[in-house]
Order: sequence, then structure tokens, then C-alpha cells
Amino acid sequence: MTDRPLTLMAVHAHPDDEATGTGGILARYAAEGIRTVLVTCTDGRCGDGPGGVKPGDPGHDPAAVASMRRQELKESCDVLKVSDLEMLDYADSGMAGWPGNEAPGSFWQTPVEEGAARLAELMRHYRPDVVVTYDENGFYGHPDHIQAHRITMAALEMTPLTPKVYWTTMPHSMMRRFAETMREFQGDVPEPDPAEAAAMAEIGLPDDEITTWVDTTAFSGQKFDALAAHASQGENIFFLRMGKERFGELMGMETFVRVKDTTNAAVPENDLFAGLR
Repeated sequence: MTDRPLTLMAVHAHPDDEATGTGGILARYAAEGIRTVLVTCTDGRCGDGPGGVKPGDPGHDPAAVASMRRQELKESCDVLKVSDLEMLDYADSGMAGWPGNEAPGSFWQTPVEEGAARLAELMRHYRPDVVVTYDENGFYGHPDHIQAHRITMAALEMTPLTPKVYWTTMPHSMMRRFAETMREFQGDVPEPDPAEAAAMAEIGLPDDEITTWVDTTAFSGQKFDALAAHASQGENIFFLRMGKERFGELMGMETFVRVKDTTNAAVPENDLFAGLR
């Protein structure tokens, strides 16, 4: 046995991703005395600027946006009681098809081996017992999410560590509830065309393929406040429009697929650290 605390490492693409998909587990496990390490891969420069100015529009200063989002990320980590924040600071590549995808120095253009080597160094330092990141499609196809997945899985191969590894996901039943809630709070949302509907149906997994359901209801207020810390991106964070109570009802469960494990803990499980304590 060792006195080293159990450690969770979450690898995310942008400032604010940590709150959306894993804010609940970061807050819950921190409260349980587990060391929580957040690795944020990009600087978020392709986010909105002050006043909601969009990338490429007059007045959008990528460097200023990156600086602003760094501060917001630190505030979010304070809310979630994250033990350690590590920023790889690659340039945000933007959404699929944006010019940033091709920009030299962008995360999408960074060789996987380079990013993986840097992440592997952090893994060797923190020795996580659980690692969380995205699936091969970055959950919804964002280039930086896909790259975060790639460097995480490659980094694990570069170390002798054998943590439990999880990919964030969402059950189809929850996706349907999200769609209904969006129409409730945004009455002007048009019905998706058949192609969009088909693409949406591919996001997430059937409920019976989810291996891990973690109840974070008690920490949904912290998760809401962590999202609110990213105030500059408020226009893009739909969940903030519904208020804390409704948010807690909708976002009180975080779900994952377990892809690497040496504990033989039974699934479905309700704890990322099942078999480790």
C-alpha cells in the first residue's frame, strides 16, 4: 500500500469542456479526497471575444481571447476544487472546416507523438488511477476533441501505468431529453433536417452500452457555477439558460464507457474508482 492519494486525470480540449462533460465527477471526487488533475490541451482562442464577437470578425483578438479564457478556466477549477491544472497551450483549431484546422501550430496540426509525449510526462508525474477523455470521434466530431483522444491513448502506451480509462459519452435517452429541453427553452429551434437528425442519432450510445453511471446530483450546483465561470462563452453554453434547479435535474448523472481496466470491477458500475478502493 502507498500513502499516495487516488488520482483522477481528465484530458480535455478547451477551456469550458471540463465543466460540461466532467464537472460533476471533478467536484464529487475532489470532495471525496481524490486528487483531481485537469489537462486542457488548447488555449481556446477560437472562442467568442468580448461582446460575443466571433472568430474572424472585426475586433476578435485571438491572443486576448486566449488570455481571458485562461482566467475563466482557473475560476472554473477553483469552483470544482480541481487539485492541479495543466495547460498544454496548443492553439485552438476551431470547429471542423474552420481555417484554424490548417494553421501551423494548431492542436489539429500537431503530430500526435509530440502531444502524447508531453501528456505522458504528466502521467508519469501524477500517476493517475483513472483517466478520462473523449472517444475516437471526440463525442461530436470536433477536431480538437479527436486530437485529445488520440494523444491520450498514445500517451498511455508510452508509460507503464495501467489506470482505468474512460471515454465520456451520453445515453440516447439523455440525448432525447436534451433535445426536448432545448426546444422548451429555445422555442425558435427548427426541427433538424433528416441528415442532421441522422447525425445527431449517432452521438452517444444506447443506454445498455453505457458501462458507468456516476451520480453527481449533489454537485450539480458546482457544475453550473463552473460553466458560468466561462462567461465569455455564455452565448454558446445552452445549459446556463435553464437555471440551477432544472440544470441539476438534467445534468445530475455523468456517463462513461470503460475502455481499459485491470480491476475486473463489475459493470455497469456507479463509480470510476470501483475496484480501486
